[in-house]
Amino acid sequence: MSDTSKLNIFSFTGKMKILHFSWIAFFITFFVWFNHAPLLGAIAESLGLTTSEIKTLLILNVALTIPARIIVGMLTDKYGPRITYATLLFLASIPCFMFALADNFAEAAISRFLLGFVGAGFVVGIRMVSEWFPANELGTAEGIYGGWGNFGSAAAAMSLPTLALLFGGEDGWRYAVGLTGLISLVFSFIWYKNVTDTPKGSTYFKPKKIGGLEVTSKGDFYFLLIMKIPMYAALALLTWKLSPAGVNILSDVAALAIYVALAVIFVYDCYSAYNVNREIFITPVPEIEQYKFKQVAVLNILYFATFGSELAVVSMLPLFFADVFELDMVVAGLLASAYAFMNLMSRPGGGWISDRFGRKKTLLILTAGLSVGYAVMSMIDSSWPIVVAVAAAMACSFFVQAGEGAVFAVVPLIKRRLTGQVAGMTGAYGNVGAVFYLTVLSMVSYQTFFMVIAATAVLGFITLLFLEEPKGHIAEVNEDGTVELISVT
Repeated sequence: MSDTSKLNIFSFTGKMKILHFSWIAFFITFFVWFNHAPLLGAIAESLGLTTSEIKTLLILNVALTIPARIIVGMLTDKYGPRITYATLLFLASIPCFMFALADNFAEAAISRFLLGFVGAGFVVGIRMVSEWFPANELGTAEGIYGGWGNFGSAAAAMSLPTLALLFGGEDGWRYAVGLTGLISLVFSFIWYKNVTDTPKGSTYFKPKKIGGLEVTSKGDFYFLLIMKIPMYAALALLTWKLSPAGVNILSDVAALAIYVALAVIFVYDCYSAYNVNREIFITPVPEIEQYKFKQVAVLNILYFATFGSELAVVSMLPLFFADVFELDMVVAGLLASAYAFMNLMSRPGGGWISDRFGRKKTLLILTAGLSVGYAVMSMIDSSWPIVVAVAAAMACSFFVQAGEGAVFAVVPLIKRRLTGQVAGMTGAYGNVGAVFYLTVLSMVSYQTFFMVIAATAVLGFITLLFLEEPKGHIAEVNEDGTVELISVT
């Protein structure tokens, strides 16, 4: 194993070439996913949207990512990152072009909802990077992948308002949004032609069955079913928000139909999980092949608070600065981009600290800092100097994004062949958090919104006490039945 200090980010060969292609693909997905946030003022004026409709678009933008990350995680484990990412980038361009051509709220809402699927791209790269880097470099590599990729939202905030102005006129935002779709379309072909799923001679371990996450004990199976509930609850919460009880976009009949559909899908999802895991009720899994699902559950809750809050804050921060400090939306968007800008160093930093000083200890410190950071942001008002407010947002974002990097330093160390699915479920919980936080935002003040995030971070800290430090080896079974041990330390 090489030392983490030997990672050369300026290299474009071997595993570093794969890392660079991976973060660029992820960067593009976030560039597309958040191409609306800095342009909300122009979009609202062009389409005649109300404040309530704008906030609804923010929620819709993250909703579909919840099931999408689960599905894409399974597809990645089954078919490999190369073909999965290429397909995702290609398909993402379609709703992007739809949004650029939208003429009313309904068309904008449908395309924004569909664009949530592009947020699942993150999961694909997690598996790709885990295939190319050893365990003692994995936190740093995954941190670079996640941090530099997440910067796509900041790049959108910094560049798209200017591009819209350069294109000029009322339709400038349409050309800016359409350009992001074109970039995604072109890179889908570049990705496919330049990467492979594993280094030459390595085995790509696949799940025994597709259709649900494998667990290794009866107790963990029931725990898995319980952890599925919040994902469906988040979609039900979104439905309620769109019903007459919320912004009155869906009729009572339509909302009821969605509730019933969610219930049916949940039952089918549980049955599918049983189908994948039915053997554990007959034959115990050998101890060497077991893993503890509680590790996944803890990471899910932590990602709810970290990435869930980042998604929500990235979506609303331009409006927050514009409203609190009475700023032009272009200026507010540039100031707000400082929060996401921290991803360039924070997320890789979280992964690096995790590699050097331990997974659990790093997460405890960062989660505590996250809670304090949002408590400070809840105090921001118009009396604050803008420079201090931006500095507070950047300090908070360090703990948020470093925490994300530390979470995904652990994910690939749980069970190699299930990395896509574990990453998918953990990533989906980030979107559950985003839906929850954005729904809270639609009903309370900015100050209360930030305090709610701080409170959930405290819950995450308590849950983290149950995490076990990954150590030793993961046992994976080759297709010929032989067992291969993969180091996690």
